[in-house]
Amino acid sequence: MAQISLEKVIKRYGAVQTIHGVDLEIQDGEFVAFVGPSGCGKSTMLRMIAGLEEITGGQLRIGNVVVNDVEPKGRDVAMVFQDYALYPHMTVGQNIGFGLKMRGESSSIIAEKVAEAARILQLEELLDRRPGQLSGGQRQRVAMGRAIVRKPKVFLFDEPLSNLDAKLRVEMRTQIKRLHRMLRTTTIYVTHDQVEAMTLADRVVVLRKGEIIQHGRPLELYERPNCRFVAEFIGSPQMNILPGRVVSSDRGAAIEFDGGTIVLARLDAPVGAIVDIGLRPEHLHPCAAAEADFAVDVDVLEELGSDTLAVCFLGGRELTVRIAAEESRGLSGKLPLRFDRKHLHIFDASTGRRLEAA
Repeated sequence: MAQISLEKVIKRYGAVQTIHGVDLEIQDGEFVAFVGPSGCGKSTMLRMIAGLEEITGGQLRIGNVVVNDVEPKGRDVAMVFQDYALYPHMTVGQNIGFGLKMRGESSSIIAEKVAEAARILQLEELLDRRPGQLSGGQRQRVAMGRAIVRKPKVFLFDEPLSNLDAKLRVEMRTQIKRLHRMLRTTTIYVTHDQVEAMTLADRVVVLRKGEIIQHGRPLELYERPNCRFVAEFIGSPQMNILPGRVVSSDRGAAIEFDGGTIVLARLDAPVGAIVDIGLRPEHLHPCAAAEADFAVDVDVLEELGSDTLAVCFLGGRELTVRIAAEESRGLSGKLPLRFDRKHLHIFDASTGRRLEAA
């Protein structure tokens, strides 16, 4: 069993506290991604779980065992780093089996486990090559193979794809997803790339300044972010934010913004409150002027093939609109837009917290 439990976990470097009482439960076999901006503490959390950083306060359990004072080799975890950390003078097969050799496994057991890992990762034809003869994606698969042969309780990935080009990152995401489906090993994956987190993880944990801001299934975070920070961090292109002000309405509440008014049946904010309106690019739709909620000025079209990103301006504020390719041809000047009420996000401008609306 490889359930991981963090209870009030704290990390300090001298007088500076970087992790602030984190509570988190990771279930056996779950794939969890830690995301957040640089310096948010995601790699520090991973290294504490691995035993590479001491825990200043709180408790860490792997299975039912408290491992705060357990050495890394006693935690039964395997870590895959972004720089691969392969031995250049060894072959692929020797790199994969090196950890087993250090544990004193027999040559026959090592050969069997290396062959199994090579089959899973499609490395059979590369076992006699050295790392310098491999592509970045192949080297990363070798690093993963070295972790697989140990059959650990937990896999830890520290930004493993950040050194790869865009095409290889997509291919390796598929490999990692397939690997987890096959092995069902508890996995924690650290990345600054929210697309990686969304596509790979069962659950995404968003961190900021050493605290968990929100965690949940990828679509849950995408559709119901609990604050503006999560709303802007999750989703690509980034959510559009428009400043607004709550006013009274004979039908309930309304928000005035530069370019229009949104009428709502209910809003958890008083009249006069300053709010931020969140609209994702795919939830803004070109329409006839008579049906529009507001109109924007088209500035730049970024053609992506299946669709087009229209970078527009509303007053002095930039907005992005995702449009089907066939609708974007010849688009210029004023663009009337309507938005999906059911996909509207409203945040308190001062605290950033989500406001409930209907």
